[in-house]
Amino acid sequence: MRILGLDPGLGTTGWGLVEADGNRLRHLANGHLKTDPKEPLAKRLSHLASMVEAIIADHRPQAAALEEIFVNKNPQSTLKLAQARGVLLMACARAGLEPAEYAARLVKKSVVGVGNADKAQVHAMVTRLMPGANVAGADAADALAVAVTHAHHLAASRSGLR
Repeated sequence: MRILGLDPGLGTTGWGLVEADGNRLRHLANGHLKTDPKEPLAKRLSHLASMVEAIIADHRPQAAALEEIFVNKNPQSTLKLAQARGVLLMACARAGLEPAEYAARLVKKSVVGVGNADKAQVHAMVTRLMPGANVAGADAADALAVAVTHAHHLAASRSGLR
C-alpha cells in the first residue's frame, strides 16, 4: 500500500510517500511544496491545492495521513496553518482518499520513541528507517514520519494489536 504523508504548512508543506507491506516499509519519494509569501492568501492556498493534487495524480497513493493541527502562540500562524491543512484535506478527499490524522506527539513517539523529540531526531530516525532515501529536509522528514506512523497504525489494526 502506498501511503502519502503530509506535514501541513502555508509557507512549506512537507510530503513523503512510502510503500508498506505489513511491517516492511520502502521509501518512494519525498519533497516540499512552497508557496510565495508575497502572493495573496487565496492564491497561495490555490497553488498548494494544485501541487498536492499533482502529487496525488503522479503517485496514486492508496492512503493519506496528515499531522493534526497544534495551537501556536501566534493565533495568526495557527489560522494560516489550519487553512493550509484544510486545503490538503480537500485535495485528498477529491482524490477519493480519507486521510488519517495524527497528533505531532504521537508521530514523534511512533518514529523516535519519545513524544517530545525535536526535528533533528525525527529526521535522523526517518533516515535510519529508510536507508538510502534522500530526505529533502525537515518538513519532508516530518511528512515521512506521518506516513510511517500511519503504516504502523494500519499494521497494528490488521494484527489486532490496536
